[in-house]
Amino acid sequence: MAGVREIVLLTPGWVEVPRSESIFGAPSSPRLREPVPGVLLRGDDGWLLLDTGLPLRESDRDELGEELKRVGVGMDDIRAVALSHLHYDHCGGLWHFAGRVPVHIQRSELDYGLSGPEPEQHDIHRIDFDDPRIDWRVADGDVEIAPGATAVLTAGHTPGHQSFVVDLDESVGGGGFVFAFDAADLVENIERELAVGGFIGVSPERTVRQIRRLKRIAAGRGYRLVPGHDPDVWPALTRELAERFGSDQRR
Repeated sequence: MAGVREIVLLTPGWVEVPRSESIFGAPSSPRLREPVPGVLLRGDDGWLLLDTGLPLRESDRDELGEELKRVGVGMDDIRAVALSHLHYDHCGGLWHFAGRVPVHIQRSELDYGLSGPEPEQHDIHRIDFDDPRIDWRVADGDVEIAPGATAVLTAGHTPGHQSFVVDLDESVGGGGFVFAFDAADLVENIERELAVGGFIGVSPERTVRQIRRLKRIAAGRGYRLVPGHDPDVWPALTRELAERFGSDQRR
């Protein structure tokens, strides 16, 4: 089966957070400056975008738009979107795609986001995603959302958080990656199996189980497991993939 032919990492913003937000039980200081992640995957049908970055109210710029221009991909080139979860720094740019392309999400995540006032207490803001024009494609568990791109339910950080397994096509060397997004913010979460700092309706141990699951998937396939907000890993992998796929030449 055909796989993904190109991966481009985006950083549509940076946020400063207490260390305890990424590692449960850690002290609040030192504060960390963490990247906001986005991933572009090119397949035979065009580009799939994983996560859409910060909303305009959190930035004075359209940072997703600027990142897409930086890598030479137009908004109209994106054929589908998938959201890891509904926190504002992951779905804030969804307005670009309302009424335009399918948007993949876990049913449990969307149901929670639309359930009432409680999600607002957890930085899930209905204004970012409650738009009748959005063409939701809801899943109930693990599902392939495009050739070479599989959403994996990793609930805990939020009720329907999903991570993504990416299989690269043999024509570009094969292999692949597992993108944890907020199932594991930092390398430390993965290597030391430390619970993430934020979770909804579960114990911190539940988030460790999801980390272990992603580690098993990655090890079984020989893929690299990528944390979602690591301030060192994300920029380094961004450069590595740009060199591998020649992304700089597209600009």
